[in-house]
Amino acid sequence: MADYFLAARQAMLKARRTIHFLNWAFEPSTRLEPPPGRPTRDQEDIADFLRRLSDERPELEIRILCWQSALPVAATQDFFPIKGRRRFAGSRVHFRLDGRLPNGACHHQKVLVIDDAVAFCGGGDFGRDRWDTAAHLDDDRRREKGRDGMGTFDSRHEVMGVADGPIAADLGALFRERWLRATGEALPAPNAPAGADPWPEGVTPQFAGVTAGVARTCAQWRDHAEVREVERLHLASIAAARRLIYMENQYFTSPLMAEALAARLAEPDGPEVILIGHRQSPSWFDRGTMDRTRSLFVRRLMRADVYGRLRAYYPVTALGRTIIVHAKLTIIDDRLLRIGSANLNNRSSGFDTECDLTFEAAGADAGAARARIGGLTTRLLSHWLGCDEPRFEAALAQAHGVGGAIDVLRAEGLVRLRPMAPEPLGPLATFIAAFHLGDPVGPRDSFRPWAREREMIAARAAAAEALTEPAAPPAGQARLATEKSMTNGA
Repeated sequence: MADYFLAARQAMLKARRTIHFLNWAFEPSTRLEPPPGRPTRDQEDIADFLRRLSDERPELEIRILCWQSALPVAATQDFFPIKGRRRFAGSRVHFRLDGRLPNGACHHQKVLVIDDAVAFCGGGDFGRDRWDTAAHLDDDRRREKGRDGMGTFDSRHEVMGVADGPIAADLGALFRERWLRATGEALPAPNAPAGADPWPEGVTPQFAGVTAGVARTCAQWRDHAEVREVERLHLASIAAARRLIYMENQYFTSPLMAEALAARLAEPDGPEVILIGHRQSPSWFDRGTMDRTRSLFVRRLMRADVYGRLRAYYPVTALGRTIIVHAKLTIIDDRLLRIGSANLNNRSSGFDTECDLTFEAAGADAGAARARIGGLTTRLLSHWLGCDEPRFEAALAQAHGVGGAIDVLRAEGLVRLRPMAPEPLGPLATFIAAFHLGDPVGPRDSFRPWAREREMIAARAAAAEALTEPAAPPAGQARLATEKSMTNGA
């Protein structure tokens, strides 16, 4: 997130017409570049930055659209709905809350679009507790909770993607669709001056000329149709994997995804499955609901893992402290890279709004793209284990498998990845997990947990039918729900 905040600031400084935010939460006191010492009142935060930018450039339109969250959720994010309205009151920055969705659902997309020319998409919101560096340093004072110095936020792992070209324009259109739904105001596409390029300085594009796409989730609500592209892309990707399914995610609870992964683990020559999550959720509600259901998810995969290809871990800092894994990232072999907001739970498949950005190694430059995607897997696992990439590659050559390479390095003392074992569940936890409390499939079971099993069965049948339609991906391919050619992406 340290990298994202700096890149986002660079891109926004180059904006000529529009800066558009879609966020689950947007905390106006977030500092894009926290100082090394204790925070003080005179240090610029993102609200100050946006107001200043708006005052200096009257032609620039800045809009922020966030979920109109329930009060208990807003309280965990410094009451951003109230503070956002207050901080942007009287300015040219438009701050709006979006509650146009089924009861109990949330707007969970995390997107920033500049001039429809560059767009960021991933798992990170703008919040004081989001900031961290890739080093995940213990007691980093830049993560201090406030001016009173009362402790630091936990280390946090996020991944964001940035792209330009037609895919950025698609994400711009997504923002305008949401804005119209929330406010009733139709916005034109921005007409940026010729030659304007808001690509952030210091960010080297990792892909050129690849296939890219957007996968969305949107529940059926009033006259808005249901969209389940996130779910269909996950299932198509899992089915198409040949060697490796690597997933970083906040929640592993979806029985549909568990069954899809278990089916691949049960195959004699199926892919390895590597899961990275956190030890426990940061909120008491998620610890009581999602963490309990995750135990059933992991236990199901362990039963299916007759060939020893499953590895599930949570990471810790150098001193063994918590790292919150909030990223939603999937890598399939060296062919498909997916970065977005969607969790591996029921809600993200059909109830909340979600948005994932996907890069696929296809076309004339597929070879170079595959090398980059494979290199990212190495980079991430080296990051988690605390070693350099050549050491991981040497272990990979020795073990002839990603899981085996992790085993080798853990045996050598690199133990910052700890096994994610299912917890024993008491009667109440078993009830919560069995009914997936807090994790509805869609509007029909959001407040009717006794109907959840029926809805999960219906969702499984609908997904199977969708993947066997004539327009489904050909064998061995994980073709995207929406395809666009792009010029750059990182």
